[in-house]
Amino acid sequence: MSEIKLAVIGGSGVYDMEALTDVEERQVSTPFGDPSDTIVVGTLSGTRIAFLPRHGRGHRWTPSEVPYRANLWALKSLGVERIISVSACGSMKEQYAPRDIVIPDQIYDNTKKRDYSFFGRGLVAHIGLAEPFCAHLSQTLHEAVKSTGATVHQGGTFMVIEGPRFSTRGESRIYRSWGVDIIGMTAVPEAQLAREAGICYATMAHVTDYDVWHEEEEAVSVEMLIANLMANAAVSKQAIAELVPMLPVQRSCECGQALATAVITEKSLIPANVVQDLGPIVKGVL
Repeated sequence: MSEIKLAVIGGSGVYDMEALTDVEERQVSTPFGDPSDTIVVGTLSGTRIAFLPRHGRGHRWTPSEVPYRANLWALKSLGVERIISVSACGSMKEQYAPRDIVIPDQIYDNTKKRDYSFFGRGLVAHIGLAEPFCAHLSQTLHEAVKSTGATVHQGGTFMVIEGPRFSTRGESRIYRSWGVDIIGMTAVPEAQLAREAGICYATMAHVTDYDVWHEEEEAVSVEMLIANLMANAAVSKQAIAELVPMLPVQRSCECGQALATAVITEKSLIPANVVQDLGPIVKGVL
């Protein structure tokens, strides 16, 4: 059976990938509960990939409720080394127009109540997250999106808020004054969990609106968000199909070694049940 090295986490409006062939579904149980949905495994451009709808089929999970740890644990257990996240976002800059695509390189975390780490319960690890997205994977993703003819911006800071509500005008104006480029609700804690798991992570962020700061544009709404996402859905899927053959077999980044120097707990004191629960995450480290 072919290895599954690449996964796509689909966000709002991207709940499946019709181009997959030889499709099978994997139900994975994890120490952190069930993932958002069954994981669809199929072949795309000759490569086996996994697809997971972040909010579940039919969009059942709010951004705060998404079982991020279960999702990442499950993908890691399948052997995944790279993740492409497809996300909706609001634009905080005039030049990032609705239906543009942004490949961000930074995050500002403004969430409040999520499970941010696999670690704890007697095992402490401090990963570095100065560069929260894999630069190598992000560069390749940018090239793949550009090849579709879509308008794509490379780099930018992704503000992540708790949700599920949209921003107030006051919040939106303050966020703009901080210099962030786009705003969304799900890149945290996905990015840091991916890094803890040694998985390369990059985001294809689809601009759906100008949040609520723009005086000449309509304030963001679900209808606006979905309409623009649906208009870009084909671009998302085409870009991923373009990306697959562009990826080198072996990774040359440092994402896979993130845990090598991150564990600070004395190994003799780490509870055996915690090591067992984190088996796919800490394999080769403990």
